[in-house]
Amino acid sequence: MERLKGIDFSGRVNLHSHTQFCDGRNSMEEILRSAINSGFKVWGFSPHAPISIESGCNMQEASVQEYKLEIERLRNIYPQIKIFEGMEVDYLDPLNGPSSEILKKYDLDYIIGSVHFIPNQKGEYHDIDGSPERFKTYLHEYFEDDLEYVVKTFWHQTFEMIRRGGFDIIGHVDKISLNASSVDPEIEERPFYKELAANTINEAILSGRMIEINTKHWKKYGRFFPHPRYWQRILQAGIFMPVNSDTHYSELVNEGRDEALTLLNSMRKKLLGK
Repeated sequence: MERLKGIDFSGRVNLHSHTQFCDGRNSMEEILRSAINSGFKVWGFSPHAPISIESGCNMQEASVQEYKLEIERLRNIYPQIKIFEGMEVDYLDPLNGPSSEILKKYDLDYIIGSVHFIPNQKGEYHDIDGSPERFKTYLHEYFEDDLEYVVKTFWHQTFEMIRRGGFDIIGHVDKISLNASSVDPEIEERPFYKELAANTINEAILSGRMIEINTKHWKKYGRFFPHPRYWQRILQAGIFMPVNSDTHYSELVNEGRDEALTLLNSMRKKLLGK
């Protein structure tokens, strides 16, 4: 958190983006050039950190040093933009997550804490964050078609991650809503879902950490994470909400951010009585 102090978030700032070292589809330099051309003054890279389970989306431990060297190279070439070195860290269990001691050796500027993988009924971890189509396949193949189990486990994992800390920004806190609603369109209105979401949002507020507004799926699905229904409570608690595009493509560096910022600023004005 200390290294992020002093950022002028009223300008073009994005702290969630992916790289060639994880599942990003463009090089860091291509993404950075696009960010500069789009008027960004602050850019944060946050590749998916190395993880203890098999994953084609996460950075390999062997690539960490190369990533850090690329950050330094880009800082030297593009002094007109402030570049931050971060990672998006998956929470799996108490020993594998943002609070893990191993992360200290990376000496990062910041950490985004997120949940992408959850254990199934057999204790095997699987990704529940991909496309709705893939989610439905995985729900059947790995989770016995038990949507309620998946949703409850996602929220439990997110709550535990927040409680244990070790991160600066909470990433797409209710992302399960997208895939779960593709199976059950009314899932977000179910009493158990509302209770779990409310408890986790409250824990996030109590943590004092930033809660990002993730805009990655605005254009395709018309969704922000967290859902705007939670924004007022978060803002009233004085928690800062950076708006991040979570981009994996150079052409999408500002995807959904303007729309989110317009809504966010409108809510802020209402809270201030303007």
